[in-house]
Amino acid sequence: RSRSALEQHPPPPMRRHVASLLLLHGVAGLSLRHAAAPRTAPRAAAPSMCGILAVVNSKLSPEALRLQTLTLQRLVRHRGPDGSGIHVVETPTGARCSSVAHERLAIVDPLSGNQPLFSHDRSRSLTVNGEIYNHKQLRAELKDPTAFRTESDCEVIVHGYDEFGVDIASKLDGDFAFVILDDQTGDVYAARDPVGVNSLYMGTGLDGSTWFSSEAKPLVTGGCIDVRIFPPGHYYLARGGEEEGRLVPYYAPSWHSASAATQPLNLEKLRTTFTAAVEKRLMADVPYGVLLSGGLDSSLVASVIARLKRKRFLEHGKVDDLQPVKSFSIGLDGSPDLANAQKVAEFIGTEHYGFTFTVQEGIDAISDVIYHLETYDVTTIRAGTPMFLLARKIKAMGIKMVMSGEGADETLAGYLYFHKAPNGTELHEECVRKVAALNQFDCLRANKATMAHGLEVRVPFLDRGMLDATMTLDPDFKLTRKGEKTQFLEKWALREAFNVPTEPFLPHEVLFRQKEQFSDGVGYSWIDGLKEHAGKVISDEDMATAPIRFPYNTPGTKEAAYFRTIFHSHFPNNNYGNGIEATVPGGPSVACSTAKAIEWDEAWSDPTKQDQSGRFVDTHDAAVA
Repeated sequence: RSRSALEQHPPPPMRRHVASLLLLHGVAGLSLRHAAAPRTAPRAAAPSMCGILAVVNSKLSPEALRLQTLTLQRLVRHRGPDGSGIHVVETPTGARCSSVAHERLAIVDPLSGNQPLFSHDRSRSLTVNGEIYNHKQLRAELKDPTAFRTESDCEVIVHGYDEFGVDIASKLDGDFAFVILDDQTGDVYAARDPVGVNSLYMGTGLDGSTWFSSEAKPLVTGGCIDVRIFPPGHYYLARGGEEEGRLVPYYAPSWHSASAATQPLNLEKLRTTFTAAVEKRLMADVPYGVLLSGGLDSSLVASVIARLKRKRFLEHGKVDDLQPVKSFSIGLDGSPDLANAQKVAEFIGTEHYGFTFTVQEGIDAISDVIYHLETYDVTTIRAGTPMFLLARKIKAMGIKMVMSGEGADETLAGYLYFHKAPNGTELHEECVRKVAALNQFDCLRANKATMAHGLEVRVPFLDRGMLDATMTLDPDFKLTRKGEKTQFLEKWALREAFNVPTEPFLPHEVLFRQKEQFSDGVGYSWIDGLKEHAGKVISDEDMATAPIRFPYNTPGTKEAAYFRTIFHSHFPNNNYGNGIEATVPGGPSVACSTAKAIEWDEAWSDPTKQDQSGRFVDTHDAAVA
């Protein structure tokens, strides 16, 4: 059961809209005719969000490999329902062949930009899932003046590889996962963005071939003898004739070491860097919106988008920017997220849609959620289920892209367990661990829960500029100091950066709302209902045999065993033990902590006190611990 929770108000007459904007921006006296006169806005290139599949050095014939690839790429078609492409080549020796395939989700310029993309001489092919925000700067650096074939921002990758070689990955500012094949030399080059915003897996085929895919499904179905995550911030290179390539890290920021986190607090820099991160992601020729949970992070994303749209109208006169951005939230009836999201929407002026779901509807979707998210991690499924249901509703409304607030809790110590950090150094080291694991948790959830319905999500908090600004900050400014005038609440620096009383970004009570994890904020009855259901379908006997059935990451609760059983029904191990279960991390956790942070509170060493819900930290306003 889903319904719209907020009324939609028809837009006021155009002249009143323009007049309001002029007053808001303090430009009274400028005529309405002049204000509405359009100027040409810069056109964005076409990002290539989609699903990719590549099979390298297969022993199959070109015809058989083409058929195999076409069959398996259907398993990622939900990621790109707007078009397909495939390219099959024989190796220079003719002994093996390779394929690259692509399922396209058209966000900008839907009539062009089909893939694979090719180098100027068509000797190299590229399949890519991504957005490259600095593509114009990279174009300007290229020595070859040959015109590009498409408007895609990703075409610069294949031409950049021609000139920069393996260094191209480190030059890209964006979210990406791609594979390049060289028809002449047989070389293979693949790379993934620094944090792992876009998903990518790799595996080994029965014939020794190397496989790459946006999701694990084609690798499991194709019978790969191993399935593993392609590590973020790495590139893969295999020269022609090499049976095995090598993974090389290209992203090694200084802030991986706590000694580099020394920057003083600069609230203006934090605010302007985040605004720039949001602005560069506002490129789309199709309807887009924002996920608005009513928490701090998503609310700031929505508020900044609303301001940027007004600014863009005044600069370019684009009438579409007068329309309010659409925002979306979900929760159980009466949930705290729905109430706070509505409050924010009314404050910043979005066209808001709030949807409700029942515990039973969530339970009914669990199997589909696990299939699409390809995980059995408890908190990822708890949070991924309402996000999966919401994404379906959003796509049904014709929306193809949304922005979201993932990443701020990891970079700015936003989870409630960070209250227990003994000092700045240990806090920073935990932030580094959390950022490194994002690709297996929040980024995985955000990417796959939305792309399950052909909906793209963009995450400005994980922009490279934002990562540098937040992770080089002296971690002492991230510590929570209850009762003090500053830092009295988690993520205080971010809150204070947008605490501008003369031009408020958010209602004060939302700007300083306590951290509520998404799976809690949709309604506490959701997690409680999941646990109750798992207790009915998983017996004590099932738990007694769990170590035998699941020797890796043995589930310690009936809820975890319930998820794990469904996971293996979708992704069974083959005769070779493909290792699909090892793509999901394990270990004890409290309120989304890593296992290392369990040491911060002696009480957390008790397994009965270990739960990924934020309510298991005693600083939560509704703590159960």
